[in-house]
Amino acid sequence: MFERKIERVSRAAPQHARVALLSMKSAPEPRWWVDSYRALAEKLEGNGATNDVSYKHSYKEPLWQFTERVVTDAQRRQLSVVNACNTWGSGASLFETVPSVLYILATQAQNGEEAIIRAVNDTKDNDSIASIVGAAVGALHGTSGIPNRWIKGLTGRTRSDDDGEVFKLILAAKQKFWC
Repeated sequence: MFERKIERVSRAAPQHARVALLSMKSAPEPRWWVDSYRALAEKLEGNGATNDVSYKHSYKEPLWQFTERVVTDAQRRQLSVVNACNTWGSGASLFETVPSVLYILATQAQNGEEAIIRAVNDTKDNDSIASIVGAAVGALHGTSGIPNRWIKGLTGRTRSDDDGEVFKLILAAKQKFWC
């Protein structure tokens, strides 16, 4: 039961945030990330205790509650990304991934390149964390938030013979749903 609730939160929260980010003109205030996550996750997850165990900790509280507590504390202490993520861990457990993503976004979202670099360089499960951070800063900044040197040479294919198709689909979706 708890695992299904956590699974719903892990699917719904990033999508909810991306939709909100697509309509923003600039990065939200740092507190927005945790507040938005909590507003959704608390409804989906509830207040039940968990028995999640990661390589670093054993968690006994709901994911939303843990995340709000540790990210708020790290923000208050103005920790670097690497120090914050080392505090709770940054592995594959949602109790490590979610606070790591939210802390990186809260501290780095105004600079998409730096947010992705921090996600890659300062976390252990960096492929997952960086993909979530990248999706968020991509929704927030569009291609202007990603260095051209990272985009140059990408084909944007969905098949072997349709160069640029991904970019066309993204533009069409944005025009249809968010402009």
